[in-house]
Amino acid sequence: MESALLLPSLLLVAAYPRGGSPQQEWMQSPPAPSVTSAPFWVRLNPELEAVPPGGSAWLNCSHNCPLPVHSSLRTQLRQGKIVNGSGWVSYQLQDVRAWNSKVRCVVTCAGETREATARITAYKRPRSVILEPPVLVGHKYTLRCYVTHVFPVGFLVVSLRRGGRVIYHESLERFTGSDLANVTLTYVMRAGLNDLWQPLTCHARLNLDGLVVRSSSAPVMLTVLALSPASIALASTSIATLVGILLVVGAVYVRKYLAVQT
Repeated sequence: MESALLLPSLLLVAAYPRGGSPQQEWMQSPPAPSVTSAPFWVRLNPELEAVPPGGSAWLNCSHNCPLPVHSSLRTQLRQGKIVNGSGWVSYQLQDVRAWNSKVRCVVTCAGETREATARITAYKRPRSVILEPPVLVGHKYTLRCYVTHVFPVGFLVVSLRRGGRVIYHESLERFTGSDLANVTLTYVMRAGLNDLWQPLTCHARLNLDGLVVRSSSAPVMLTVLALSPASIALASTSIATLVGILLVVGAVYVRKYLAVQT
């Protein structure tokens, strides 16, 4: 709401006798400049602040009101120190553990109240994402991925990829908590010939309402295939057949060679 104070122009009239005959001159004073106050604004900076869980942050609330004002910070977070200056107030927020918090700075100037908002997010990128080499158990491979020191776990998605294709993923949205956590994902898979020497990787992704934080493991390779008893029997039969064919072909060539020599 803009307020304006308009000073009316003053019109001065005077009569001066000149040459025996009255003459009247109209004289107008220069118009006084209009005084219009600038729009009243409030700003809260930074508008988006990210801190590790349990950390603290400073927010600065500034305004352009030339008069004494009443300002306050409204939030569910625990407030600490307050530092004042001309046209600004800085607020400290401590022990931030909620992953997403809204903060409002409210300023009243000459009966008019305005506010500005900011958002504080608390998250921790995984310290490490580790994928163990595949472990052969029976005729299947067990993949185990470790995601350490991550927050918030409820917004974490862990996925396994073979080559560039996702073979498994799991969302941990059912988990809640306000502390750093370690996550272990276990997946059992079968592998074929096409999977040999394909890189296997583990990926951790935090989806924080538009802010996406990604981490991934170093790749591991599948170098040995696990064969079922049927596959082993088939492979043994194929090898025996191939050996028999080679022996027959070799015997034929030996006979031909001996016949030529005699």
